[in-house]
Amino acid sequence: MISVLRHPAYRRLFTAQLVALAGTGLATVALALLAYDLAGAGAGVVLGTALAVKMVAYVTVAPLAGVLARRVPRRVLLVGADLVRAGVAVALPFVTEVWQVYLTVLLLQAASAVFTPAFQAVIPELLPEEREYTAALSLSRLAYDLEALVSPALAGALLTVVSFHGLFAGTAVGFLASAGLVLSVALPGAERVGESRRGRAVSGMRLFRATPRLRALLALDLAVAAAGAMVYVNTVVVVRDHFHHPAEAVTLALAAYGAGSMVTALLLPRVLGRLTDRVVMLPAAFGLPVALGGAAVTLRAGEGGWAWAALLVAWAAIGAAGSAVLTPGGRVLRRSAAEVDLPAAFAAQFSLSHACWLLTYPLAGRLAAGAGLPVAAGVSGVVALVGAVAAVRLWPAGDPEVLTHRHTDLPSGHPHLADAHPDETGYAHGHHYVIDRHHRSWPRPVQR
Repeated sequence: MISVLRHPAYRRLFTAQLVALAGTGLATVALALLAYDLAGAGAGVVLGTALAVKMVAYVTVAPLAGVLARRVPRRVLLVGADLVRAGVAVALPFVTEVWQVYLTVLLLQAASAVFTPAFQAVIPELLPEEREYTAALSLSRLAYDLEALVSPALAGALLTVVSFHGLFAGTAVGFLASAGLVLSVALPGAERVGESRRGRAVSGMRLFRATPRLRALLALDLAVAAAGAMVYVNTVVVVRDHFHHPAEAVTLALAAYGAGSMVTALLLPRVLGRLTDRVVMLPAAFGLPVALGGAAVTLRAGEGGWAWAALLVAWAAIGAAGSAVLTPGGRVLRRSAAEVDLPAAFAAQFSLSHACWLLTYPLAGRLAAGAGLPVAAGVSGVVALVGAVAAVRLWPAGDPEVLTHRHTDLPSGHPHLADAHPDETGYAHGHHYVIDRHHRSWPRPVQR
């Protein structure tokens, strides 16, 4: 997997991703401390609202990022987003009101909603070979997991020598370093979309509506969000209020989740070399409700040592299953969109997946507070099961690369019909099928 870093352009972009993630992690810790500084005991409400603002920014801005990616050179787009994020980080130490926290979070996450899908869409163009792209996806997943583990420790070390305001300086440095690394790479240019191209390009949302495997991918995102929300929202409550363990145990529980995800990310390139995405992702999705069901039983059973160990196993299983679902998602997107539409596809997936989190975050929190942790885990498991079952029903079992289909709307002699043969109702041929200007809907099999 590490061998993919021998490509200089990808190596620099991956490093840019790492330093930007480190900056984001420092900002997360600093924002929590800033919220406490401004609101005291009400910091939880402030952070909860800020998290909702973050999700709203992701859901609403990401589709626009797909449009921008067709019009603006990729390097300009990525560097511009990094500079906006650095500017917001520099401004954060001067925030004195809670509403200003919400505004800066909105600006920071809107820039991230532009950066992330554009970054994801560049990678398959730099690494067209399937094996290398799979390795890059696993490395990216690993980077996110490491950020969740390393950033709090880095923030803790920095806080021994600077105030939490100094963390925002570290955030700005991370984003500026990311911008510098992006500038050092020659990236594929944006598709210049004039009037003639607007009719040819396909929106990301339309791709998801029309492509069965992408609708299944959205269902899988819901399953992951249901399980992940239980971990992210309720781990501190599980550890401190249910098991009555010290604060350090929260880190251990989150580390178990991260370890499961990282181990899976390391193993996936070899697994995906032998198995299809569908064969890997669907069973993993069913592992999520199983793990949540085990967590619900454990939380209802008591607070003994075995229950704590079982909870850590459940959290690790959720991390592993979630990674097995999320990591191949880029391959599914790449397979399901024409090159010109890849930025729109990644932007739509970014937006829709975060819409799932926008639903499951408050659900997990409200259920835990109102009905108890076992009920929260059980209901989250039901939501995850619904997502997994929907994915099985939506994703065709065969799902071949080449689909034989019939055109009834193209005239005789059209270039796209060069290899087609006429029949009683149109022209039939087969090729790698994606939704584009010539293929507006998913075909039914052609009867020979």
